[in-house]
Amino acid sequence: MLQIESLKVFHGLIEAVHGIDIKISKGQCVCLLGPNGAGKTSTLSSITGTARATGSVRLDGNDIMALSIEERCKRGIAISPEGRRIFSNLSIQDNMIMGGAIRRDKTRLAQEIEEWISHFPVLGERRNQPAGTLSGGEQQMLAIVRALLSKPRILLLDEPSLGLAPQITARVFEIIRDLKKQEMTILLVEQNVAAAMEVSDYVYVLNNGAISSHGDVGKFGDGSDLMDELMGVHR
Repeated sequence: MLQIESLKVFHGLIEAVHGIDIKISKGQCVCLLGPNGAGKTSTLSSITGTARATGSVRLDGNDIMALSIEERCKRGIAISPEGRRIFSNLSIQDNMIMGGAIRRDKTRLAQEIEEWISHFPVLGERRNQPAGTLSGGEQQMLAIVRALLSKPRILLLDEPSLGLAPQITARVFEIIRDLKKQEMTILLVEQNVAAAMEVSDYVYVLNNGAISSHGDVGKFGDGSDLMDELMGVHR
């Protein structure tokens, strides 16, 4: 479904990602691991069109590098970004409506909002309150729901467990497992290696802007060697 080739990502004059290749098949959950500053978020930004990049990003065989951010959304790319980035001054209800802003089937969108509220009752109980009044974990749930309401074909998740309590982290990964059962295609950036490997089919390790290793999740066993690799990268 998604194929990245020779991707370089730039922040000003700085090259943050150095010619990487990534492939994601329909229905896969692919995890991109690496320490802070490795280029993981930059890679996601190149897919959504929010970072300057060269190389090739193909969705269903079609190069999308020249497309606008809006057009990429319409093609089926959605992101739950690092730090959640909800619209804190808007109501929870309006945040969810914004998630489906590109959709024309507004009646079905309203139905889906109610369906998600049935999964996360707090979003319904407080739907008219500013989204900024939610806890960090509740905001993360809202960010994921907002992304899903665009009806994406591929979902990008950037550090969904960052800063969350263990109980809430477990809930986030429960959501990811449920999405996998629905054959949602997912690219997951995550520093919780053990939890990420439990839900992933394939792993890429990003080291200083380059892929240092990759393979089926089974290649990495219980993840201990991968943890050692990441610690070595961090040093």
